[in-house]
Amino acid sequence: MNNRTDHGFLILADVSGFTAFVTTTELEHGSEIIAALLDEVVGHLSPPLEIQEIEGDAVFALGGETSPLPKTRLLEVLEGAFAAFKTRQRAMQDVETCYCGACQQIGTLDLKMVVHHGPFLRHTVGGRSRVTGTAVILVHRLLKNGLGRTGGYALLTEPVLRSLGIDATQAGLPAHTEYYEHLGDVRCFVRDLTPPLSPLGRGQGEGAGLHPQAIA
Repeated sequence: MNNRTDHGFLILADVSGFTAFVTTTELEHGSEIIAALLDEVVGHLSPPLEIQEIEGDAVFALGGETSPLPKTRLLEVLEGAFAAFKTRQRAMQDVETCYCGACQQIGTLDLKMVVHHGPFLRHTVGGRSRVTGTAVILVHRLLKNGLGRTGGYALLTEPVLRSLGIDATQAGLPAHTEYYEHLGDVRCFVRDLTPPLSPLGRGQGEGAGLHPQAIA
Protein backbone atom coordinates (compact mmCIF):
# COMPACT_ATOMS: atom_id res chain seq x y z
CA MET A 1 0.00 0.00 0.00
CA ASN A 2 1.23 3.45 -0.91
CA ASN A 3 0.49 5.22 2.36
CA ARG A 4 2.45 8.04 3.94
CA THR A 5 1.81 10.52 6.71
CA ASP A 6 2.00 14.21 5.87
CA HIS A 7 1.62 17.26 8.09
CA GLY A 8 0.42 20.73 7.24
CA PHE A 9 -2.54 22.97 6.44
CA LEU A 10 -5.98 21.72 5.46
CA ILE A 11 -8.25 24.33 3.90
CA LEU A 12 -11.90 24.25 2.88
CA ALA A 13 -13.22 27.21 0.89
CA ASP A 14 -17.00 26.91 0.94
CA VAL A 15 -19.67 28.88 -0.93
CA SER A 16 -22.14 30.21 1.64
CA GLY A 17 -25.78 30.23 0.57
CA PHE A 18 -25.21 27.37 -1.89
CA THR A 19 -28.05 25.11 -0.75
CA ALA A 20 -30.71 27.83 -0.92
CA PHE A 21 -29.29 29.01 -4.23
CA VAL A 22 -29.35 25.67 -6.05
CA THR A 23 -32.69 24.53 -4.62
CA THR A 24 -34.59 27.71 -5.49
CA THR A 25 -33.05 28.67 -8.83
CA GLU A 26 -32.66 27.27 -12.34
CA LEU A 27 -30.27 24.32 -12.34
CA GLU A 28 -28.43 25.08 -15.57
CA HIS A 29 -27.55 28.72 -14.89
CA GLY A 30 -27.04 28.06 -11.19
CA SER A 31 -24.46 25.37 -11.86
CA GLU A 32 -22.62 27.61 -14.34
CA ILE A 33 -22.46 30.43 -11.79
CA ILE A 34 -21.11 28.21 -9.00
CA ALA A 35 -18.55 26.67 -11.38
CA ALA A 36 -17.30 30.10 -12.49
CA LEU A 37 -16.90 31.31 -8.91
CA LEU A 38 -15.14 28.13 -7.78
CA ASP A 39 -12.81 28.39 -10.78
CA GLU A 40 -11.65 31.74 -9.44
CA VAL A 41 -11.02 30.28 -6.00
CA VAL A 42 -9.10 27.30 -7.40
CA GLY A 43 -7.03 29.53 -9.65
CA HIS A 44 -5.89 31.66 -6.72
CA LEU A 45 -5.30 28.83 -4.25
CA SER A 46 -3.31 26.62 -6.60
CA PRO A 47 -0.47 27.12 -6.88
CA PRO A 48 0.93 27.27 -4.23
CA LEU A 49 -1.63 25.06 -2.46
CA GLU A 50 -2.59 21.59 -3.70
CA ILE A 51 -6.22 21.09 -4.69
CA GLN A 52 -7.30 17.77 -3.21
CA GLU A 53 -10.92 17.82 -4.32
CA ILE A 54 -13.91 19.88 -5.45
CA GLU A 55 -16.70 18.90 -3.09
CA GLY A 56 -19.85 20.33 -4.64
CA ASP A 57 -19.80 23.88 -3.30
CA ALA A 58 -16.38 23.68 -1.65
CA VAL A 59 -12.72 23.49 -2.60
CA PHE A 60 -10.56 21.25 -0.42
CA ALA A 61 -6.90 22.31 -0.54
CA LEU A 62 -3.75 21.17 1.21
CA GLY A 63 -0.43 22.67 2.14
CA GLY A 64 1.72 19.73 3.17
CA GLU A 65 5.33 19.53 4.30
CA THR A 66 6.63 19.76 0.73
CA SER A 67 4.36 22.65 -0.24
CA PRO A 68 6.15 25.61 -1.88
CA LEU A 69 3.99 27.99 0.17
CA PRO A 70 5.88 29.93 2.87
CA LYS A 71 3.85 29.82 6.07
CA THR A 72 3.91 33.61 6.29
CA ARG A 73 1.93 33.83 3.04
CA LEU A 74 -0.94 31.48 3.89
CA LEU A 75 -3.44 34.13 4.94
CA GLU A 76 -2.40 36.32 2.01
CA VAL A 77 -3.24 33.48 -0.38
CA LEU A 78 -6.61 32.88 1.29
CA GLU A 79 -7.51 36.55 1.18
CA GLY A 80 -6.45 36.72 -2.46
CA ALA A 81 -8.80 33.84 -3.30
CA PHE A 82 -11.64 35.56 -1.45
CA ALA A 83 -10.99 38.85 -3.25
CA ALA A 84 -10.98 37.02 -6.61
CA PHE A 85 -14.32 35.40 -5.72
CA LYS A 86 -15.90 38.76 -4.90
CA THR A 87 -14.43 40.46 -7.98
CA ARG A 88 -15.80 37.75 -10.28
CA GLN A 89 -19.14 37.86 -8.49
CA ARG A 90 -19.46 41.63 -8.99
CA ALA A 91 -18.37 41.37 -12.61
CA MET A 92 -21.03 38.74 -13.29
CA GLN A 93 -23.66 40.92 -11.68
CA ASP A 94 -22.61 44.00 -13.66
CA VAL A 95 -22.96 42.33 -17.07
CA GLU A 96 -25.89 40.04 -16.32
CA THR A 97 -28.92 40.58 -18.56
CA CYS A 98 -30.70 37.31 -17.77
CA TYR A 99 -33.73 37.63 -15.51
CA CYS A 100 -33.84 34.03 -14.30
CA GLY A 101 -33.74 33.39 -10.57
CA ALA A 102 -30.16 32.12 -10.56
CA CYS A 103 -28.71 35.08 -12.41
CA GLN A 104 -30.61 37.56 -10.28
CA GLN A 105 -29.42 35.98 -7.03
CA ILE A 106 -25.68 35.87 -7.69
CA GLY A 107 -25.20 38.51 -5.00
CA THR A 108 -26.63 36.25 -2.29
CA LEU A 109 -23.56 34.01 -2.40
CA ASP A 110 -20.47 34.44 -0.25
CA LEU A 111 -17.32 32.55 0.65
CA LYS A 112 -16.12 31.23 3.99
CA MET A 113 -12.91 29.35 4.71
CA VAL A 114 -11.98 26.96 7.48
CA VAL A 115 -8.34 26.11 8.13
CA HIS A 116 -6.73 23.49 10.34
CA HIS A 117 -3.14 22.36 10.81
CA GLY A 118 -2.20 18.81 11.67
CA PRO A 119 -1.20 15.33 10.44
CA PHE A 120 -3.07 13.47 7.72
CA LEU A 121 -2.56 10.20 5.88
CA ARG A 122 -2.09 10.21 2.11
CA HIS A 123 -3.19 7.07 0.31
CA THR A 124 -4.49 5.92 -3.07
CA VAL A 125 -8.02 4.62 -3.68
CA GLY A 126 -9.05 3.51 -7.15
CA GLY A 127 -6.01 5.17 -8.60
CA ARG A 128 -6.85 8.55 -7.04
CA SER A 129 -5.00 10.35 -4.28
CA ARG A 130 -6.93 10.66 -1.03
CA VAL A 131 -6.26 11.96 2.47
CA THR A 132 -7.73 10.74 5.72
CA GLY A 133 -7.33 11.17 9.46
CA THR A 134 -8.70 13.15 12.38
CA ALA A 135 -7.49 16.46 10.95
CA VAL A 136 -9.45 15.82 7.75
CA ILE A 137 -12.60 15.01 9.71
CA LEU A 138 -12.19 18.09 11.90
CA VAL A 139 -11.77 20.62 9.09
CA HIS A 140 -14.92 19.28 7.43
CA ARG A 141 -16.89 19.40 10.68
CA LEU A 142 -15.90 23.04 11.14
CA LEU A 143 -17.89 23.98 8.05
CA LYS A 144 -20.96 23.47 10.23
CA ASN A 145 -20.23 25.89 13.03
CA GLY A 146 -22.22 28.09 15.36
CA LEU A 147 -20.77 31.44 14.33
CA GLY A 148 -23.97 32.64 12.68
CA ARG A 149 -22.00 35.21 10.67
CA THR A 150 -22.88 36.76 7.36
CA GLY A 151 -20.20 37.80 4.91
CA GLY A 152 -16.86 36.19 4.25
CA TYR A 153 -14.64 34.94 7.04
CA ALA A 154 -11.82 32.54 7.76
CA LEU A 155 -12.13 30.25 10.79
CA LEU A 156 -8.64 29.29 11.93
CA THR A 157 -7.98 26.62 14.53
CA GLU A 158 -5.51 27.22 17.33
CA PRO A 159 -2.88 24.94 15.72
CA VAL A 160 -2.99 27.18 12.62
CA LEU A 161 -2.11 30.29 14.62
CA ARG A 162 0.55 28.36 16.49
CA SER A 163 2.12 27.21 13.24
CA LEU A 164 2.03 30.74 11.79
CA GLY A 165 3.40 32.29 14.97
CA ILE A 166 0.44 34.66 15.34
CA ASP A 167 -0.71 36.09 18.64
CA ALA A 168 -4.52 36.19 18.38
CA THR A 169 -4.95 39.06 20.84
CA GLN A 170 -2.44 41.33 19.14
CA ALA A 171 -3.82 40.39 15.71
CA GLY A 172 -7.36 41.25 16.85
CA LEU A 173 -8.79 37.80 16.11
CA PRO A 174 -11.81 36.95 18.29
CA ALA A 175 -11.87 33.46 19.80
CA HIS A 176 -14.61 30.92 19.15
CA THR A 177 -14.96 27.37 20.47
CA GLU A 178 -16.87 24.54 18.81
CA TYR A 179 -17.63 21.16 20.35
CA TYR A 180 -17.91 17.97 18.32
CA GLU A 181 -18.55 14.47 19.59
CA HIS A 182 -15.36 12.37 19.64
CA LEU A 183 -13.30 15.50 18.92
CA GLY A 184 -14.11 17.55 22.01
CA ASP A 185 -13.67 21.32 22.23
CA VAL A 186 -12.01 22.93 19.23
CA ARG A 187 -10.65 26.40 19.91
CA CYS A 188 -10.69 28.66 16.85
CA PHE A 189 -10.17 32.26 15.86
CA VAL A 190 -12.10 34.32 13.31
CA ARG A 191 -10.60 36.53 10.63
CA ASP A 192 -13.01 38.80 8.79
CA LEU A 193 -12.68 38.65 5.01
CA THR A 194 -15.35 41.16 4.07
CA PRO A 195 -14.40 44.48 2.42
CA PRO A 196 -12.52 46.67 2.91
CA LEU A 197 -10.00 43.95 2.14
CA SER A 198 -6.34 44.65 2.80
CA PRO A 199 -4.26 41.67 1.66
CA LEU A 200 -1.36 41.03 3.98
CA GLY A 201 1.82 42.79 3.07
CA ARG A 202 0.30 45.29 0.63
CA GLY A 203 2.18 48.51 1.13
CA GLN A 204 3.49 47.50 4.55
CA GLY A 205 5.64 44.46 4.03
CA GLU A 206 4.62 40.85 4.20
CA GLY A 207 2.62 39.91 7.27
CA ALA A 208 1.91 43.50 8.31
CA GLY A 209 -0.84 43.89 10.86
CA LEU A 210 -0.65 40.33 12.16
CA HIS A 211 2.00 40.88 14.83
CA PRO A 212 3.51 37.38 14.49
CA GLN A 213 4.81 36.02 17.75
CA ALA A 214 5.58 32.55 18.95
CA ILE A 215 2.75 30.97 20.84
CA ALA A 216 3.77 28.69 23.65
